[in-house]
Amino acid sequence: MTSAIRHVTIDCSDAYALAGFWSEVLGLPRHEDDKPGDEEALIEGAGLLFVTVPEAKTVKNRVHLDLQPQDRTREEEVERLLALGATLVSDMRRPDGTGWALLADPEGNEFCVERSEGERAATAAG
Repeated sequence: MTSAIRHVTIDCSDAYALAGFWSEVLGLPRHEDDKPGDEEALIEGAGLLFVTVPEAKTVKNRVHLDLQPQDRTREEEVERLLALGATLVSDMRRPDGTGWALLADPEGNEFCVERSEGERAATAAG
């Protein structure tokens, strides 16, 4: 018998608020039992569990999420995420369309935005 990953847990200073940001990013709701001030908040459809901890983030993430837009281009998704409160950490997008954008959520957790499947197919066909 093996194990299964139940959640990816993200430490943060405000579990409910950060889960709200990621809820908007992913288009998935927080768990119906989650309330402001709760020490934990879950986005069940993504398996992301946010847990309030007393210490602040101090170093680069050892694990991060890579997002792939489903209904828009990478550039459109980066703009949408910036409008939601993300910040651009490093721009690794290349003139030929490859690469990615490294962003951070409102608490500084890094994540990447890659090209959409359509953009990948267009580059492979070209």
